[in-house]
Amino acid sequence: MKIAQIAPLYEAVPPSLYGGTERIVAHLTNALVELGHDVTLFASAEAHTRATLVPVRDQAIRLDPFPLKSDLAAHLSMLHELHLRRHEFDLLHFHVDLIHFPFFEDLAARTVTTLHGRLDLKDLPEVYSRWHDYPLVSISDDQRKPLRSANWLATIHHGLAEGVYSFNKMPSEPYLAFLGRISPEKRPDRAISIAKRLGMRLKIAAKVDAVDVGYFRDEIKPLLADPLIEFIGEIGDSEKSAFLGNANALLFPIDWPEPFGLVLIEAMACGTPVIAWRCGSVSEIIENGKTGFIVDTEDEAVRAVLKLDQLDRQIVRGTQLPAPLLAALRSSRQRPRSLSMHSGRGEQMTAALTHRNGRSVRVRRLIRPAPVDVSIGQRGTATSCLS
Repeated sequence: MKIAQIAPLYEAVPPSLYGGTERIVAHLTNALVELGHDVTLFASAEAHTRATLVPVRDQAIRLDPFPLKSDLAAHLSMLHELHLRRHEFDLLHFHVDLIHFPFFEDLAARTVTTLHGRLDLKDLPEVYSRWHDYPLVSISDDQRKPLRSANWLATIHHGLAEGVYSFNKMPSEPYLAFLGRISPEKRPDRAISIAKRLGMRLKIAAKVDAVDVGYFRDEIKPLLADPLIEFIGEIGDSEKSAFLGNANALLFPIDWPEPFGLVLIEAMACGTPVIAWRCGSVSEIIENGKTGFIVDTEDEAVRAVLKLDQLDRQIVRGTQLPAPLLAALRSSRQRPRSLSMHSGRGEQMTAALTHRNGRSVRVRRLIRPAPVDVSIGQRGTATSCLS
């Protein structure tokens, strides 16, 4: 299959530092190439990919030092280039929210749009009703709630490329980790409070966006004076294994409807359990009492840290495929002997797209130990069944 992957232009693919969506696009694109598809990636010029790269901007927007930039102009230029070449592809896979909707209406049946952000915004229902022909993929079931009547094809949770993150059976030093960005909805203040109450060190590896500079200056920076708290700043993939793997736990004290939370499975890939607030996708990703603890209050989070010795980091890491499934995939598709977790996501996405031929396809999600079936029915709808 000839597939175009259309990435956002805010970060490199994959990002050099922070960036969830572009990192997922990188993993998925490489996995599809591994599966034998002819993949073309539309992204900024510094992308590293196994696919054919169409560079549509000289540098990703966020780290471009030029003071005045237009993200709208950059994305419209990319869509223009794609539109000129649209008939070269069997499938156009968009990761740019909804900006492409007015331009590819006649090709909607040959597209899939993965939505990576929150959907509880005032103006969205009208847009997804107006352009209802575009098949949509959610990254969690919870993400769908504000737009239940949208044209959902499937829920496909994120995966990770094999070998990027190293398992650490025993942390070298006791500390808690916070990884992501400094913002009110991510609640780094909660993480700091938990660490102080326990008398444990907290390491914060996070970016500060321009919109959050005031929040960081007024609310968070004063809390960093405590010797227990260490602010590291942004880190990239090469540093995450050590940062996450050496931590006793990752704190995920969010206060918003998190669509997925890539850091959750990044920590788990290192064997590090997660203590997360019951918001958004958390209950779909964390297995309470096995891969971490799901909490509702700060008191519960403190008690959860004290129970970390009840968890087996090998089980937290538990991302190996069931042997019968691995054998079946290899025999039926001549799969390479080493399967990445994200290859499974590529399998699921490709299988889901056969829905328009009226066939029923059943595949398993290869991201968590618990099996998940996605059934594509006769009318092209999909359901995610968590067992």
